[in-house]
Amino acid sequence: MVWLKGIGGVVCVLLGLGWIGQGLGVLPGSFMSGQTQWAIIGLVVLLVGLWLLWSLLRSRGALGAKRT
Repeated sequence: MVWLKGIGGVVCVLLGLGWIGQGLGVLPGSFMSGQTQWAIIGLVVLLVGLWLLWSLLRSRGALGAKRT
C-alpha cells in the first residue's frame, strides 16, 4: 500500500505540472492550451500529489514524526 501512495503522488505531481503548463499556455498543442480552468485543475491535482508524498514521508519518519 505504501508504494501505491508513492506512485500515486508522483503521477499526480507530474499530471498537475503538465496541466498547469497547458492551462497557462506554456505547453501548446492541445485543447487545454490557454484554458485557465486546466491550470486550476492542475494546481489541485499537484497539491493532492504533494500531500500524498508528504504523508508518505511523514509516516516513514523522514520528517521527524514520532512512532509509538
